[in-house]
Amino acid sequence: MRTVHDAAGGRAGLLALARAWHARCLADPVASHPFGHGGLHPQHVERLAAYWGEALGGPPAYTDTMGDEAGVLRMHAGNGTHRELDALVVQLFDGAMDDVGLTEQPLRGVLHDYFAWSTDRMGQHPDSPDSVADDVRMPHWGWDGPVAR
Repeated sequence: MRTVHDAAGGRAGLLALARAWHARCLADPVASHPFGHGGLHPQHVERLAAYWGEALGGPPAYTDTMGDEAGVLRMHAGNGTHRELDALVVQLFDGAMDDVGLTEQPLRGVLHDYFAWSTDRMGQHPDSPDSVADDVRMPHWGWDGPVAR
């Protein structure tokens, strides 16, 4: 069975999705706020696509060469609870899927569910990056949701 990564167009498809989502976030007055603090990696979009790709069954491009799950969680930690922003970025993700033509089910639903779940997961350390364990591992997502590793 094809992975979600492959069904979404592999590296190129997820890079297009990451670009579309990022552009939508930057264009939104609320969703652009987290990106306005400086310190954004120059290859943020490429790294995001690699992270999604690995999580969705693709090659370990993110964890082999770019970072680990603890670093990703720490990057998103310590910013308080922001449920309205979380809902907005999921809505923008859905729009980005439209932008790149990821409209067919079940793929669209699987990608939406992954992104909503992952967005919620990124907000699980609202008070401090210090609460993120060093040995946390990147979760993986398949056609039926989280995949045990």
